[in-house]
Amino acid sequence: MKKLLISTLAATSIFVSGALLADNRIDHFEALPSNTLEEAVKNFSEYNQKLAAVLAGDIDDQAMTDIHQLTYTLENALEKIHEEVTALVDTLEELHIASETYQPEAVKEHGAAYMEVASKIAH
Repeated sequence: MKKLLISTLAATSIFVSGALLADNRIDHFEALPSNTLEEAVKNFSEYNQKLAAVLAGDIDDQAMTDIHQLTYTLENALEKIHEEVTALVDTLEELHIASETYQPEAVKEHGAAYMEVASKIAH
């Protein structure tokens, strides 16, 4: 009976301390969406500038909160950029193969598709 009581008290104290820690966590922030590649590149650029400014200063509690908040939008932007660049790799490979096999129509088609996306990244 004593072992059961000690186990129950230990489990309760772990649960309570976990709940207290959860209450002390920083709230999660709403991020800007990156629904298009243009939006992602814009958010990535703007939020990296904001992050650089915060990182250039003292890393105090406010800076930590600011960084935490900025990373949500940066994560969304990078996810969209990654998705688009991954598809762009395939388009570039199709262009490469079309040029290698001397297929001018395919080169035009794949080249146009590649440039449409690539121009949004490197402006």
